[in-house]
Amino acid sequence: MKIKLYDKIEKGATIIEGFPGIGLIGTITTEFLIEHLNAEFVGHFEYDEFPATAAVHKGKLVHPMGVFYDKKNNIVLLHTILSSTNLEWKIAKAILDFSNKIKAKEIISVEGVASSVPLKNSNMFYFSTNDNHSKKLKSMKLNPLVESIIVGVTSALLLKNQNQNLTCLFAQTSSTLPDSKGAAKVIEVLDKFVGLNVDYKPLLKQAKVFEDKLKTMLATAKDPSKPDDMSKQQMSYVG
Repeated sequence: MKIKLYDKIEKGATIIEGFPGIGLIGTITTEFLIEHLNAEFVGHFEYDEFPATAAVHKGKLVHPMGVFYDKKNNIVLLHTILSSTNLEWKIAKAILDFSNKIKAKEIISVEGVASSVPLKNSNMFYFSTNDNHSKKLKSMKLNPLVESIIVGVTSALLLKNQNQNLTCLFAQTSSTLPDSKGAAKVIEVLDKFVGLNVDYKPLLKQAKVFEDKLKTMLATAKDPSKPDDMSKQQMSYVG
């Protein structure tokens, strides 16, 4: 597994990755940022491990594991609708190799963490390999992750990482369903941490649209033989 690029990415880019997980926090976050930063499709993950699955948007083929680039902010967004289960190590290696290749400044991993009790607002936690980043996130009133078990692509990235700046943002969610409110909290943090100048409020207003859209996308990725029930709006991938 590797990441293939079609266009050049400037040195010192920030990579933001979000894979399907608890509350689909990572997927919703990257989907929203792609739309609102007008990020362009510049590459994709090449693999043989997943079943053949494709998405079509506005008459064009869109890869289910895409690489998008916001040149203005020098941000790379890794967005996928495919589950990473049992492939976390390979995906993490592909991301780290890609990061080294483009000489990225940092990797930011976005995840959801489960809460055993219902939440009115999503609590935010962080873990970073960079002390300055940790201090900045602490000054933003985020909670450091002190005791926890991390799984998925984020876990593999942390364990395989050797010399790259890696910051993990965790939004606490009590929902097994797509949680747009939790993702909005992540975007609010990213806006301040990276300086995106992105308004997260539209995500709250469009929460149901995003959630329905992603539920359909993920259901189709699991069973691509049943696309007939999807409306035009539900089939849209980005935008």
